[in-house]
Amino acid sequence: MSEETKEELNQEEVETTQETASSENIEEKELSAEEKIAALEEQLKNEQEKYLRVHADFENIKKRLEKEKYAAIDYASEKFAKDLLMPIDTLEMALAAEEAADLPAEELLGKLKEGVELTIKNFYSAFEKHNISIVETDGEFDPNIHNAIMQVDSADHESGQIVQVMQKGYLLKDRLLRPAMVSIAN
Repeated sequence: MSEETKEELNQEEVETTQETASSENIEEKELSAEEKIAALEEQLKNEQEKYLRVHADFENIKKRLEKEKYAAIDYASEKFAKDLLMPIDTLEMALAAEEAADLPAEELLGKLKEGVELTIKNFYSAFEKHNISIVETDGEFDPNIHNAIMQVDSADHESGQIVQVMQKGYLLKDRLLRPAMVSIAN
């Protein structure tokens, strides 16, 4: 064989080998691409599961906080209610003492008055604990915290001054619970 023929054969063998290697590389690339797709699909599946778990946790926390919020609203006045138990107990003891006592009327009346005064003191103590204060009624009439129910002539007071308190008013911190009912001077 001639050298040219040998070279052509060698060239053909090299090309065939290259084609075979090239097709094997393509298959390897396809396999690695399929493997990559499978790996990415697995990763996506894991991320979706994580998302679902986090979302479920979030929903559970949201429901728990909602439940706690409503419980806090429902029981917001629990401390105040507990502080009002003492004045109620005092009133009940006063009634029980009246029934059990064989005291003369004047002495019984004195004891009942003392019991009522103690009850009022307990109420004011509970109010103080919860920032409830009495509306000031000394001096000028203030329509924001006073309710004028009468106007009277008074030589001792200037026009617009409070003459008499008919019913006390109360504030919760800075918010008006009930205005003071007052009479004012003409």
